[in-house]
Amino acid sequence: MKLTLELATLAMLLAAGCSSNDSGLRSIFNGKDLSGWTYKVEACWPVENRMLRAVNDPDQKGDILQTEKAYKNFVFQADFKFGEGRIDTGIFLRDTREQIQIGESGSLKRDMTALPYIPGKGYPIQVETAQDVLKLDDWNTIKVKAVGNSYTTWLNDVEIMTYESETIVPEGPIGIQVHGKRIMKVDFKNILAQELPE
Repeated sequence: MKLTLELATLAMLLAAGCSSNDSGLRSIFNGKDLSGWTYKVEACWPVENRMLRAVNDPDQKGDILQTEKAYKNFVFQADFKFGEGRIDTGIFLRDTREQIQIGESGSLKRDMTALPYIPGKGYPIQVETAQDVLKLDDWNTIKVKAVGNSYTTWLNDVEIMTYESETIVPEGPIGIQVHGKRIMKVDFKNILAQELPE
């Protein structure tokens, strides 16, 4: 009876588009639409086959998809797979300034996945660890842990870097970017987050 109940609970979670695991991460994307998120350019964010597709609009304006919920300390995790074009996206941390890059830096013209971009400072950390584990033609998993003014990244379970920011805001939404002025497409799935104690 207990096993039957557990299976029924799992089936309900899957049907609802929710996912969870022992780490405390919970789904923040339902796989059906953009409920729980805000955006300006709907064409940048089609939902297909339970995946979020980040693609530039015909005018290449780009956009930022942000959670309606604000976060202080948190872990964010998502699977991503590169598609067509020059991929320039990333995970915004509590605002639309500091981000963790996914794909190519427009200024450096090379891949800077899992490294921080800071307005006014560029890329203060430029380790090459991510290049050893990044899969250009398959799914990757990126994880970001933000606690206070410090954040750490992992790519495919390999720790990439920790950065101490002087300018990050203390609370705000988590965002995903489609960079303007370029053709690009990248898919996201298993988009998860966990709030951490202060």
